[in-house]
Amino acid sequence: VRKFYTDVPTTAQEAAAIGQMVRENTMVYGRLVSKDEKTTLVIVDLAKGRFSQDLYNRILSLAKKYQGPERIYVAGRPIVEGTMAILGPRDMARMGPLVILVITLVLFLVLRRLSRTILVLAVVLCSTLWAFGLMLAVGVPIYTVSIMIPVMLIAIGVAYGIHLYNQIDYFTRQNPNADRYSVVTNVIDVIFSPVLFTALTTMAGFISLLTSQVFPVKWFGVFSAFGVLMELILTMLLIPAGIMLFGTKKGAKSEVKKTVTGSSISNDGTKAVILEKPDGLGSRFADTVIAHPRWVILGVVVVVALSVFGLSRVWINSSFLANFEKNSDIVTTDAFINKNFGGTSTLNVIFDSSDPDTFKKPALLNLLNDAQKGVLTLDKVGDATSITDYLRRMNRVMHEDRMEFDTIPDDQNLIAQYLLLYEMSGDPDNLWKVVDSDYRGANLTVQLKSDDTQTIRRVVAYFDSYASKFAEQGVGIHYAGSGYKSMVFADLILQGQISSLWISVLIVILLVALMFKSWSLGFIAAIPVTIAMLANFGVMGLLNIPLTTSTAIISSIAVGIGVDYGIHFIERYRETLKETKDPVVSGQFSMGLTGRAVFLNAAIVIAGFMVLLFSVVLATDNFDYADRLPQGVEHPRLEVPAGAPYTVHTADLVDPVHPWRHDSA
Repeated sequence: VRKFYTDVPTTAQEAAAIGQMVRENTMVYGRLVSKDEKTTLVIVDLAKGRFSQDLYNRILSLAKKYQGPERIYVAGRPIVEGTMAILGPRDMARMGPLVILVITLVLFLVLRRLSRTILVLAVVLCSTLWAFGLMLAVGVPIYTVSIMIPVMLIAIGVAYGIHLYNQIDYFTRQNPNADRYSVVTNVIDVIFSPVLFTALTTMAGFISLLTSQVFPVKWFGVFSAFGVLMELILTMLLIPAGIMLFGTKKGAKSEVKKTVTGSSISNDGTKAVILEKPDGLGSRFADTVIAHPRWVILGVVVVVALSVFGLSRVWINSSFLANFEKNSDIVTTDAFINKNFGGTSTLNVIFDSSDPDTFKKPALLNLLNDAQKGVLTLDKVGDATSITDYLRRMNRVMHEDRMEFDTIPDDQNLIAQYLLLYEMSGDPDNLWKVVDSDYRGANLTVQLKSDDTQTIRRVVAYFDSYASKFAEQGVGIHYAGSGYKSMVFADLILQGQISSLWISVLIVILLVALMFKSWSLGFIAAIPVTIAMLANFGVMGLLNIPLTTSTAIISSIAVGIGVDYGIHFIERYRETLKETKDPVVSGQFSMGLTGRAVFLNAAIVIAGFMVLLFSVVLATDNFDYADRLPQGVEHPRLEVPAGAPYTVHTADLVDPVHPWRHDSA
C-alpha cells in the first residue's frame, strides 16, 4: 500500500504516470476523478458540531481565492445550511417591508381612513417586534421558519382590527349621534368575546405545534402564539383609545333598518324584531345558499370526495434542494456533481455485531458485497463504498491486477493479513471510517443523486430486505447520514403535525363550545375548517404538489385561523336570532353584515401569505431543524460523519466517506 504521490509532479511524464494509476484504480476513477478527467473532488470531513458561519465564509473565500481558469464549486449539506443562514435574514429583510406595504394598501382600501390604518399597523408591528424581542431575550435563535412569523402575525392581527371597525361602522350607522364613549362601550361589549375566542383558537393552532419533536417548530409555535396574544391585547387597547382620540366617521344613512310590528309573533309568543335585509354580495350569496340547500350540500360532498381522492395521492418530500430555484447556483452545482459523480446525498448503512473480527468472515463480507452491488441497481443511486472495496482491490493487486481476483478472498486468515497490511502501510484512520478497530461494525456509504424522501425510503427498504440474512450472521442493520437524517426529519415533522392537527381541532371544538355553551356549535364551527384543510391536501395531491414540512406546519395553524370566520358568523347569527326569531332572516342579515368583514379578513390574510411567493426560499423548510435531530446511529467505534462533507474544485462534496482518498493499493 502506497500513496499516489508525495510531491506534486513537475514533469509531464510524472503527471501521466499518476493519471494512469488513477485510471486503473476503480476506487478513485469515477469517484474522485470524473471519467472524462475534467473534474476532481476535494472532500472535507467536518468534526461534529464544528461547522459555523465563519467557517462557511472562509471556505467560500478560499474557493474564490484559488479559482483561475478552472471553476471551483462548493456544496454539500453544510453549504446548503450555510446558504440558508444567509438567505433567511435576507428574505426577512426583503419580505418584511413588502408585507407591510401590501397590508397597508389593502387596509387603507378597506378602512378608508389613515388613522385607522396606522392604528391597526401599530398593533401588528408592535406584536411582531415583541415576539422577536422575546426570542432574543430568552436566547432562542431565529431559524429559517421564523421568516413566516411576521407574515402570519401581520396577516392575522389586522383581522381583529377589521372586525372592530366593522362593528363600529355598523353601530354608528344605526346611531349617527352616538358619542365616542358610547361607540367604545358598544364595540367592546359586542366584539370582545368573539375576538377573544378567535385569538384563543388561533393560539391553540400554534400551541398544538408543541407536539412536534423538532425544537424549531416548537419555538415557532410558542412565539407565534405570544405574538397573537399581544395582538389581542393591543387591539382591545389601542383601537378604543384611537376612537376616543380621533373619533369615528359620521354615521351614514342607515343601511339596516329595525322595525317592530305587532303582527310578527314567534312560537313562544314573544314579539320579534324584523330586520331589513342588507344589500351586498354577502346577502345575495346567503339568498343563493338558502334557496338551494341541496345543491350546496351536494357541492360540498363532491369537494370532499375529490379531496379524499387527491389526499390518497399526496406524497412526502423532504428534499432540501427543492427549496431553491432551479437555476440557483446551489442547485446547478448539485446537478453537476450528480452528473459527474456518485451523488451529493448519502445514506450510511451501519452493520453491527457483538463479536470481534466479525467483518473478517468471508461469508459475511460476500453478503455485504452482494448487498452493495444490488443497491447500485436502484434508481438515483450513484455509488456505494464499504470495506469490501478495500479487500477486493487489495486481492486484485496482490494477484498482478488480474480482474478475476476482484473478489473477496475465501480465507479469513488472508483477509486478516490484507487488513493488517493496510493498517501498517496505509492510513488506518481512513480504514476506521468503513470498519471499526476490532471489526465488529462496518459502514456502507450509499451516494444518492437525489435527497428526496422517496429515494431514501427506497434504499432503506432495500437494505431492510437483507435484515434477516444479516441477522443469521449475528449482525444488525442501522442507518445514519445526511439522507437518512432528512427522512427522519420529515417523519418527525409529519408525525407531529398529525398530532397537532387533531389537537388543534379538538381545542377549537372545546373553546367554541365553551364560548357559545353548545357542543353542537363547537362541532359546526370545526366543520368548515376541516373541509378546507381536507381540500387543501386534496388539491396538493391532484396537482402533484409534495407535502413538505412547511405545508404540514401551516395546516394546523390554518385550523386556528380559519375557525375565526365561523366564530364571528355564529356570534352575529345568535344575537340576530334573539331579535328576529327567524333563522332565514338571521342568516341573511349575518351574511350581509359579518360576511363582509369575513371576506375582507380572508382577503388580507391571503394578501399577506401571497408575499411568500417572492421568497428566495421556495418553501420555508428549516434547514437548521436537522441540527436538532438525532444524528442517526452514532457508532461508538466507527467514524461516521454527522453530515455531508464538502467538496471543493470543479465539483462539490460527495457525502460518502472515501477513506482511500490519497492511497493507492
